[in-house]
Amino acid sequence: MAAQDRLDPAAQDAVRADTDFYCHPSVGNDMAFLRCLRRGRFGLILASVLVSTLVGGCSRRHFPRYPTNYRQYAWVTNGGSNTVTVLDLVNMQVAGTIAVGANPTAIAVNPQRDEVYVANSGGSSISVIDAKTNRVAVTIGAHRQPSSIDVDSVGQRAYVANAGSNNVSVIDLTKRREIAAIGVGEAPADARISPDGDTLVVANKGSGSVSVIDAHTLALRAAFSGCPEASDTVILPDSSRAFVACTGGRQVMVIGLARAHSQLPAERADHLLDFLDVGQTPVHLALKPDGGEIFVSNFGGDTVSEIATSSAEVGGAYLIGEHPLGGVVSADDSTLWVSNFAANSVAAYSIDDGKLVNTVRVGDGPGPLAFSDDGFLLLALDGLSGDVSVLRTISYTPKGEPVTGSLFTVLSAGKHPNAIAVMGFKS
Repeated sequence: MAAQDRLDPAAQDAVRADTDFYCHPSVGNDMAFLRCLRRGRFGLILASVLVSTLVGGCSRRHFPRYPTNYRQYAWVTNGGSNTVTVLDLVNMQVAGTIAVGANPTAIAVNPQRDEVYVANSGGSSISVIDAKTNRVAVTIGAHRQPSSIDVDSVGQRAYVANAGSNNVSVIDLTKRREIAAIGVGEAPADARISPDGDTLVVANKGSGSVSVIDAHTLALRAAFSGCPEASDTVILPDSSRAFVACTGGRQVMVIGLARAHSQLPAERADHLLDFLDVGQTPVHLALKPDGGEIFVSNFGGDTVSEIATSSAEVGGAYLIGEHPLGGVVSADDSTLWVSNFAANSVAAYSIDDGKLVNTVRVGDGPGPLAFSDDGFLLLALDGLSGDVSVLRTISYTPKGEPVTGSLFTVLSAGKHPNAIAVMGFKS
């Protein structure tokens, strides 16, 4: 998507009159409130009116007002129904359902054009969705069981990890075809392109290894073993290091990525830096936008570990909730949000204060999280209940006191939702 098509800063900061009712969901019976929200927009208004009788009124303040030509959607892959659900985040409603390939799993948006890419694990294909029409523009063949997809920063290539064929597809997004298939380790679970576009890092879950590929020559540069069930991967904003979660153990692998023009000979080749001890079953890595810290969701330990990226040291672990599964950090680097799969909740952790500041009840089995473009909303994908919980990152009580995290509404998805992506643009 072109930069000029995104919401301009003035509109992002236009936190003026609400376009919808708001009432704090923690008043009274949380689950009754949640069930009411699941009835849809009409149920939301009814719930708001009900709670208003308890707390003395609803607030219509502090809700963004968007330009009339602005659109923002969230797309949810539904593995059990071979569809993608489209959520309209401006009007807060389900906007439609798109038929795609079998068992859609991963999803990614193009940062330079209005397109969304869906990896169909059961169909060995990639569905390209036109974001403005919400229709499949073309289907591109991949290999067996595509499990992840990532798009480079210039929006020219997509990289697809094919778990069933032990390779990575390189797709030219302009020509709409695969231009290379690179052999990697067994059952690759995640493929990430570095911000500078030079390096592709692939986590091979089946072989417990990591493959490092030159993105220009499409040749294997290095391989590192010893990371059982290698899964989620993040690369620092300066493209200097990669961190890989070793889900089958209690560690995170740290790799120094080759820097051809470095004055230090050791940095001119990819090299293993360390294995960092974290909690049990690390499944997800949440990188601060400034790249200074990574927060590891330890599914088996009910904790989040904090890694200082510059020193590659673990600063500590914090109890966060039952079976943390996913995490995201706010754009201002102040708040970590974590989905607790077994607790049906999303936790808000203040990074600066080093403490848990709120826990919000959501749907059943929350996993992947995503912000709206302006960060005003946080979307939690509820895998077991088949819906998306929409949270306000900041709201206010009737007395004007700020609240970090509150449930706003719940929107329906499809059967067995797997992943979520968000994009905003001007029509």
